[in-house]
Amino acid sequence: MHTTRRSLLALAAASLAAPALGHHGWRWTEDGDFELTGLITEARLGNPHGVLTIDAEGETWRAEIGQPWRNERAGLTDDMLAPGAEITLIGKRAADPNERLMKAEAVKVGDTVHVLYPDRYG
Repeated sequence: MHTTRRSLLALAAASLAAPALGHHGWRWTEDGDFELTGLITEARLGNPHGVLTIDAEGETWRAEIGQPWRNERAGLTDDMLAPGAEITLIGKRAADPNERLMKAEAVKVGDTVHVLYPDRYG
């Protein structure tokens, strides 16, 4: 009986904590297309996905990009995503207008568009 009760309490606690784990998936974004151009000031590349900090005309934005394998498949290298690089991100912005956060479907470096999510882009 105690084991069942503990399991139920643990499950309930985990479900309450789930929203605090981060912005995974697309539910937190709005439907419209969004484009952001700026300079990378910080890059945290890795799993579960990369996060770039972008200076766009004096505003600081965070952008989720793909996992390392997804970036590689799109033709992106870590050097292309290094601080100081100018990029354009194409994707979805946070549904909360107070958040300067977006999720990239594609990354434009120079004249080349690197598509991270072919099923979502275009």
